[in-house]
Amino acid sequence: MALTGPKKTVLTTVGIVAVMASLGFASVPLYDLFCRVTGFGGVTQEADAGSDVILDRTIKVRFDATVDSGMPWTFKPVEREMTVRIGETGLAFYEAHNPTDRPVAGTASYNVFPYEAGGYFTKIDCFCFTEQVLQPGETVQMPLTFYVDPEMVEDRDAKHVRTITLGYTFYETELPEQQAQLATGTGEDIN
Repeated sequence: MALTGPKKTVLTTVGIVAVMASLGFASVPLYDLFCRVTGFGGVTQEADAGSDVILDRTIKVRFDATVDSGMPWTFKPVEREMTVRIGETGLAFYEAHNPTDRPVAGTASYNVFPYEAGGYFTKIDCFCFTEQVLQPGETVQMPLTFYVDPEMVEDRDAKHVRTITLGYTFYETELPEQQAQLATGTGEDIN
């Protein structure tokens, strides 16, 4: 039996809503995967330690912060910009605040502009490496330790870059199971 009229319209609408909701939940990990595969968004590098080479040339690093429309936190860089020597280890902080009366978990995605500089912006330690959980009313300062790889000055596309902008966006994620149980009163505090 073929569907016609209002039933077909309702089923089509429900199907579209279901697909859009699925894409909404999958957007953060899919975007992250897309950026890592294509280099779009200025994918950065990771390192265990700073550079052995520090140049006399300086570069300005700007910090930007936003939250997804569904994320209740406030989120901002503590310092909007800093100037570092290329190869020098820099330390910046971002501040997040949970104004709600419930614990909220979040994950940060990032981008780097200009894109040519992304491969030379190296993170040693970053709050973006792990999920963050803020308790009700909690405010935290989250560190970012980084350096700009001196090899950038040898790259024909990146060597003229004088300013790098690093932007983070926080998205709300599901609470870890233990945190969710404590928040709903169904688990025991093991601390």
